[in-house]
Amino acid sequence: MALGRDHRLRKHAAALVAAGMTVTVICRRDTANRENPDVRVFDYPASDGVSKLGFIKEYAWSLTAATVLTLRALVSGGVDVVQMSSTPDIYFLLAAPLKLFRRRVIFDFKDLSPEIYEARYGRADGLMYSLLRRFERASLRTADHVVAVNASVRSVALDRGGLGANRVTVVGNGPWLADLGNRPPQPALRRGHRHLCVLVGMMGPQDGIDLALRAIDHLVHKIGRTDTAFTFAGIGDYVPVGEAFISEHGLEAYVSFPGWLTRDEVYDLLSTADVGLEPNLEEFVTPVKAMEYMAFGLPFVAFDVAETRIIGEGASELVPRGDVVAFAERIDALLDDPARRTSLGTCGKQIVHDRLAWDRQQVPYLGVVAHLAQRKFTAAGGTAV
Repeated sequence: MALGRDHRLRKHAAALVAAGMTVTVICRRDTANRENPDVRVFDYPASDGVSKLGFIKEYAWSLTAATVLTLRALVSGGVDVVQMSSTPDIYFLLAAPLKLFRRRVIFDFKDLSPEIYEARYGRADGLMYSLLRRFERASLRTADHVVAVNASVRSVALDRGGLGANRVTVVGNGPWLADLGNRPPQPALRRGHRHLCVLVGMMGPQDGIDLALRAIDHLVHKIGRTDTAFTFAGIGDYVPVGEAFISEHGLEAYVSFPGWLTRDEVYDLLSTADVGLEPNLEEFVTPVKAMEYMAFGLPFVAFDVAETRIIGEGASELVPRGDVVAFAERIDALLDDPARRTSLGTCGKQIVHDRLAWDRQQVPYLGVVAHLAQRKFTAAGGTAV
């Protein structure tokens, strides 16, 4: 993903720059990549895949481009620590030879490629699935250290990667404390409705967007809730499917897909909304959407899966996994109970402040980088890519 759209990568880069390191990011091309002038960006045109063959072509192109640009970084300023991110888990092919030249490697383990493949294609077998498992293990074992986005992913690294506990550190993905605090609501974002519910983030086939839309369909056509607008802000492969769904089910007056929004536009949306939606069903996924909702004191409705419960219990209404009717009914109940919304929102904001904020999470991350860097240089004078 591009630096301009990957909030986790942007936080990593900003933390390293603040610690005195020179940072080069190699990523897909995007107009927002150069918003931080202190980060050197080498980017390349995207080549997106949808079919299985398309993904193979995309991976091959990404690896080729990353190799060329890494060589450019090596000859134009040097590289001491390399961080590769999932997905795709193919960059061990580039990192492994760099280790021969005493470069240290960090693997940012945030997505599980085999599980994403299973969610997209409904199968956990075959050549492609087997390759993804092998690539994941190679990425884990190539790294000098792994930073895992949550405890569930850390467990996968220990189990499937066969790593010792001292080689894997949990580094969460919470928002900056500086971003906390609601802005004045923007009534126009409700599009003439009394209430507003939002979903903010990437929208792939594995993200449960279909479940959220089915819940809205039930809410509007079965429960009769017609005073609420729903905004799905973000991009992803599922957006065209979602737009077709709202057309087929007569939901155009209620549901909007505005596409990718700027940070300020997202913050205005979160400050105006009454309820957030998190329809993820994957047990291992850190619900970044949920943390953003909580940072703005926005209560949310979610399915009761492991990582969502760990992060959002007390700040959300959790319903049985995959129960679309319960999801709709809980949205309806929350919209009718402003006191409950305030109570959940206040709790969520406190959890982010005390535990989940990036200001807290960057401490172990910088500790990992400094530990690797000290083998060659002091943290204040190092270079990372």
